[in-house]
Amino acid sequence: MIHSASELAAMIDLTLLNPQTTPAQVEAICREGRRYGFATVCIPPAYVALAAAVLDGGPVKAATVVGFPLGYEPSRIKACAASEAVRHGAGELDMVLNLGLLKAGRLEAVEGDIARVVEAAGGVPVKVILECCYLTREEKVAACHAARSAGARFVKTSTGMGPQGATVDDVRLLRETVGSAMGVKAAGGIRDLRTALAMIQAGANRLGTSAGLAILEEMRASSA
Repeated sequence: MIHSASELAAMIDLTLLNPQTTPAQVEAICREGRRYGFATVCIPPAYVALAAAVLDGGPVKAATVVGFPLGYEPSRIKACAASEAVRHGAGELDMVLNLGLLKAGRLEAVEGDIARVVEAAGGVPVKVILECCYLTREEKVAACHAARSAGARFVKTSTGMGPQGATVDDVRLLRETVGSAMGVKAAGGIRDLRTALAMIQAGANRLGTSAGLAILEEMRASSA
């Protein structure tokens, strides 16, 4: 149960990943992240160093994406991107797994792809984006097992760029599959307080949204 806006903020990755993102927008969202105490500010890889400088070593981390949004770069490229992001100050990484390998049933290759990124991250938490809207129930479960075996910290529902974002059913399935061993991040289409709380009730302990400030305002208004 979430009791305050600050408690909710600590579960949100405030996200800015649109293709028109400018350095000024990154600076602004990082200042908002610091002010309101979000878990992370998730920004494009090109701006990790800038975000880290604005966040200045505080509790709010700079997060970025790897293999985004399609996930089909070679593993060595993903690993290089992860290493570069960490070198520039990324405190968390959200990577897209290789959906084609998963669909082909090549689960060892899927796990290896994730493991390369986890190794390159050097201890920085890695969240694995499954893009659930493209997957069967069995594929979602298999992807969770691969992510867990590879050492990832979270499984994540969606990039937010696909035809469907997070659903309560997917969040519940991911939580049932990973248990308490991993985090579950819901992302994509979370634009209001009702949706955010539904995802948390279903088992998410992290939310990815560009509407974080509006959701906190809703929380404050409802508390008042």
